[in-house]
Amino acid sequence: MAEPIIKSKQAQKEVNGISTEVVCTQFSNYIFLVLTQYGKIGTLISVTPDSRSNDISTPTFSTKVLLGKDEPLTHVCAKNLATFVSLEAGNRPVLVGLALKDSSIDTIQEIKEIIKSCKVW
Repeated sequence: MAEPIIKSKQAQKEVNGISTEVVCTQFSNYIFLVLTQYGKIGTLISVTPDSRSNDISTPTFSTKVLLGKDEPLTHVCAKNLATFVSLEAGNRPVLVGLALKDSSIDTIQEIKEIIKSCKVW
């Protein structure tokens, strides 16, 4: 059987009592993460490695809300959840669909673990 062109994995887990779904999809030029507790894509955020960074040991990332509410917490959550994905995927940009009822530190940490279990890069 031929290898699928687009690799995708998903997982569902209860995080702090809230059903949370994670879908990780690898495209040729970026990684797409959907992290939802509402069953919809939610706010779309682009997380891109900053090529202007001179210090390779601490890469910087730019975040940009493409669709949805542009709030500071959205940028913090997206950057926190997507940075390690981008680094592991060879500094590819990550598109994040974020729809969380609970964006506490504990929840973000648990979602990171779910993302790791859905690794497609």
